[in-house]
Amino acid sequence: MHFLDQAKIYLKSGGGGPGAVSFRREMYVEYGGPDGGNGGRGGDIVFEAVPGLNTLIDFRYTQHFKAPRGGHGMGKDRTGASAKPLVIKVPVGTQILSDDKEEVLADFTEVGQRIVFLEGGMGGRGNASYKTSTNRAPRQHQPGLPGEELWVWLRLKLLADVGLVGLPNAGKSTFINAVSNAQAKVGDYAFTTLVPKLGVVRHKGREFVLADIPGLIEGAAEGAGIGDRFLGHIERCRVLIHLVDITGTEDADPAEAMRVVEEELAAYGADLEHKPRLVALNKLDLADAELVEGFREELLAAGADKVFAVSGATGAGIPELLDAVLAYLPDRTSTETKAAAVEDVDEKDGGAGEWSPL
Repeated sequence: MHFLDQAKIYLKSGGGGPGAVSFRREMYVEYGGPDGGNGGRGGDIVFEAVPGLNTLIDFRYTQHFKAPRGGHGMGKDRTGASAKPLVIKVPVGTQILSDDKEEVLADFTEVGQRIVFLEGGMGGRGNASYKTSTNRAPRQHQPGLPGEELWVWLRLKLLADVGLVGLPNAGKSTFINAVSNAQAKVGDYAFTTLVPKLGVVRHKGREFVLADIPGLIEGAAEGAGIGDRFLGHIERCRVLIHLVDITGTEDADPAEAMRVVEEELAAYGADLEHKPRLVALNKLDLADAELVEGFREELLAAGADKVFAVSGATGAGIPELLDAVLAYLPDRTSTETKAAAVEDVDEKDGGAGEWSPL
């Protein structure tokens, strides 16, 4: 499935049905009179956040959404049928922006979240509703109110607990493949990752979602490389893992590489520069202990709070890094772990202890 995190769509709620002009003409009924019913209400435009989606690709091929119109009123005081709402399903993490992208109109952060975005028009009044003691044969009716229409932007910000950042070729794809169920592309050239990747990490009975975004280069905030458009996907992360290639590059050593990425995060804004981050020297298997220690001291001097040495290829140092990550996350122990703990308590207490939800 192709990844798409922005889409512009047109929305229009249903117009109300027109009221009817009708009169009773029944044999053997002495007095007739108006009996035109009201029109039905137009359909609403409803957005709903659903699980199992992590792209807006469907909105590339379907860009116009129009809710049905309400039914028209009929004789014998019959009201027109109200139209059903048009439900548009979006991934969790989707934001609805105004046409100029200046205002956030809605933000979906939970599965099942549902909002009525545009309301359908009210149905028009039939002539029966105009009948009075002095106006016994009204011919007035209303056509029904039109629906609302709007162009909006959909922007997806993937919901992840931990974000993975770094320069191209820092080993982010190898790392996320090693610690999660992701299957990111790995290559010996820059920008093997072109779109964000998500993976679920399981460590010590706990789970969290890790997001890998394309590598940042100097000037990304001004559009260099892939730019900074994918940084929005780590705005909601609780902590960032900054991977630094211990082998360095032709132009920069690890300390310089860390500085470049940190400056791009600050230039992007959205408070990314203040997010907790864990710096990890990656590709430990390609360096000796003396070199690792020397670069660790350089990164600490450059502003890193704590530096981990890891290898995505061999798995060395990764458990210690994941332990540090768990300290920033809420305790969402898996159901299996809780069930095992309950069984353990029951066995120790002989099954007679008071039940607790842990």
